[in-house]
Amino acid sequence: MSHFVSTQWLADHLDDPKVQVIDASWHMPNAGRDAHTEYLAGHIPGAIFFDLDTNADTSSGLPHMLPDPAVFSALAGALGISSDTVLVVYDEAGLFSAPRAWWTFKVMGAHGVKILEGGGPKWRAESRQLDSGTSKAPPAKFEAKFDSDAVVGFQEVLAASESGHQIVDARGAARFAGDTPEPRAGLKSGHIPSSRNLPFDTLIADGALRSDTELAGAIAAAGIDATKPVITSCGSGVTAAVLALALDTISASQVALYDGSWTEWGGRDDAPIETGPAR
Repeated sequence: MSHFVSTQWLADHLDDPKVQVIDASWHMPNAGRDAHTEYLAGHIPGAIFFDLDTNADTSSGLPHMLPDPAVFSALAGALGISSDTVLVVYDEAGLFSAPRAWWTFKVMGAHGVKILEGGGPKWRAESRQLDSGTSKAPPAKFEAKFDSDAVVGFQEVLAASESGHQIVDARGAARFAGDTPEPRAGLKSGHIPSSRNLPFDTLIADGALRSDTELAGAIAAAGIDATKPVITSCGSGVTAAVLALALDTISASQVALYDGSWTEWGGRDDAPIETGPAR
């Protein structure tokens, strides 16, 4: 089953009360872009802005960490997002932060979550309708059913690293190797010992995932056996969801995401670090 819907499908369902559009745009701290300001300037009609940083555990000291399920239910419901409708998430980079929202809603038990193929850039390129300002929806009921197997924390990843459990990092090769500084200040450079590297953008073409055959080939080439459990990681838990999406697309057996990712790992004094390419 595809995790995507086309721009034409969405255009045909904008007035469907069983479909809720969500703008989940988010940009790297050094990108010089403000996702909410861009949303106010223009977004897909009826789209609710879902801020990854505020609809999160803001007390953790780490960015966009999953909140408590009850808290998430309240946050989503207040935005007008129901767990029983078809949620179509998109972002204004094409395919960057939308998979994080897709993963979040799935982890929290939403019944149907899709990603807009090509995202906002494709919608705009086709000269489709845009609204400005804030789109509001009446309060809804979101009943979270948390999938604890889909997310792991520091201690679980530390144990996985020491045991040889598969860990795959979505950051670029230079960041993985420790050859370039991290975009977040104060973090060490390098990677989790024994992890593999599969830059998320190599899995994407024109705002969508590459073919299943290409995904399977890239995952295997990175040294990952999709028939065995895998933990995905990245800088702060956003593009790790692109890897989770790709692995789910090719029916990987068991995938969990390291929510703290390198922002947590690279900021801890007790976290072992390797540099250089994957061994």
